[in-house]
Amino acid sequence: MKNATRVVVAGCGPAGLMAATVLSEAGLPVHIFEAMGSAGRKFLVAGRSGLNLTHSEKAGDFAARYGDNAEIFKNLLAVFSPDDLRAWLRGLGVETYVGTSGRVFPKDTKAPDILKVWLETLGRRGVVFHYHHRWQGFAETGAPLFLAENGALLEFPAMAVLLALGGASWPQTGSDGSWTSFLAARGVHLAPFRPANCGLEVAWSEHFRAQFSGKPLKNLLLRCGDRQATGDVMVTDHGLEGGPVYALSGIIRDLLEKGAPVPLFLDLKRDLSLELLREKLAHPRGKESLVNFLRKAIHLTGPAYSLLREICSQEELKNPAVLAGKIKNLPVPIINTRPLAEAISSAGGVTFPEVNADLMLHQLPGVFVAGEMLDWEAPTGGYLLQGAFTTGYRAAQGLLRWLRQSTPQSPHPSPRHS
Repeated sequence: MKNATRVVVAGCGPAGLMAATVLSEAGLPVHIFEAMGSAGRKFLVAGRSGLNLTHSEKAGDFAARYGDNAEIFKNLLAVFSPDDLRAWLRGLGVETYVGTSGRVFPKDTKAPDILKVWLETLGRRGVVFHYHHRWQGFAETGAPLFLAENGALLEFPAMAVLLALGGASWPQTGSDGSWTSFLAARGVHLAPFRPANCGLEVAWSEHFRAQFSGKPLKNLLLRCGDRQATGDVMVTDHGLEGGPVYALSGIIRDLLEKGAPVPLFLDLKRDLSLELLREKLAHPRGKESLVNFLRKAIHLTGPAYSLLREICSQEELKNPAVLAGKIKNLPVPIINTRPLAEAISSAGGVTFPEVNADLMLHQLPGVFVAGEMLDWEAPTGGYLLQGAFTTGYRAAQGLLRWLRQSTPQSPHPSPRHS
């Protein structure tokens, strides 16, 4: 069964909305389905602490942020780059600026404002939104199926389908990974979902947890293996959170999965060399308490001092040379990552060998995949949203190319029951 005109996009996050943008600009009637009652929920959550849309670094460095998929994203970003994203936002009336860190933010505009203008623009182009409709695979005819809020199962024939259903982090926004069984039943290989950009668990003592949960550790350098990150870290009930923690969470997760011990090393005074630190701590402190001595000598205060006491033995604290080494290289034993549902993003999903260069599934011709459904991960800093926008754009371009090159009878031939 086919419909001679319309295409379906499943998922109203950044990838799905970008796909709908490209498809509607090409003049196609687009129907976009969303399991939740509104669009862009994860986009709005990401914008609560400042909407970091993309990054300004050079193309090669940008692509390298996608790790093992750097070469794939080098090609994808060549089609829709950070500059292209900023130009498209300008067309929506959203000006952007580059912050001191190189990150790109909207100027005088919040996430809800951008989403509102975006949805209004799509509405004027005739894009039809179907909320409270959860994708349920494909009917025997090949048409996508959607479960409505009232329990009815809707078969919605279309020329082609673009899936942008999200990963498995922040399930309260709709990205709960419930779609995986439908694609697995069609022979699509999926990597298991894993947390990315997540907090780490440490077995704090009850005293340290009670006294310092919610307190920041300022201006640290964190090391794990050959990777390092700098910035502020937050002590929490369960362990550690913050940008530098998230930057290293992927390598820590991989080590934990291998059963390897994972000490995370903290440099509590990265502005002081080890030699200078030893020199300062070698001065006699007489009857002065250690906490006062460290505060005066090297301005080490608050949670940082208490973290030393949490990790070090009394003998280590009494030996100035050893203490200097601990301040510069304090091992914090990590016992786990935080759960997938709490992670900022997720790794896993549809592996790249399952799709062609246009992000169409080999097993299901006419079905395209974008966003966090694909198995990629990247650090925070604009790379996550850029990846969603870029894959949505690329998949929509691929869908248009496929329609021009074929005369599809359904989204995919000879479908098996799902």
